[in-house]
Amino acid sequence: MRYFEDVEVGSTSVHGSYDVTAEEIKEFAAKYDPQPFHLDEEAAADSMFGELVASGWHTMAMCMRMLNQDPDPLAALAGVGADKIRWRNPVQPGDHLELHTEILAKRPSGSHEDRGYVTTGIEAHNQRDEVVVSYETTALVKGRDYD
Repeated sequence: MRYFEDVEVGSTSVHGSYDVTAEEIKEFAAKYDPQPFHLDEEAAADSMFGELVASGWHTMAMCMRMLNQDPDPLAALAGVGADKIRWRNPVQPGDHLELHTEILAKRPSGSHEDRGYVTTGIEAHNQRDEVVVSYETTALVKGRDYD
């Protein structure tokens, strides 16, 4: 567990991996983002993508899963926000994703000395090292003396 005091601005890491399947793309889309190019190969073939692609929100959920595979996670109390979300390349069945992170900033909580805010830049890369999504998150992170 990495506490607020352990976080170093500029540090980078790679988190987890994720193999994307057509079945999962369709299942997520049917429940949360039912657009034809997420649900059906034939409809997707006639779309701007030319093939089945994952919802951007599904891609974000995959990123969250990879973050939670970290063997040395931040001692996060809560997510505060996500900013600058950009879906840069479509995610397709058969893609293998990896998450790359960089600590961009940290600051103590003004009202509590036992915690602080950490902002992280995040990119998911596919097997061709193309960035499929990039964004920044800010989390409230426990300090070592957190009660």
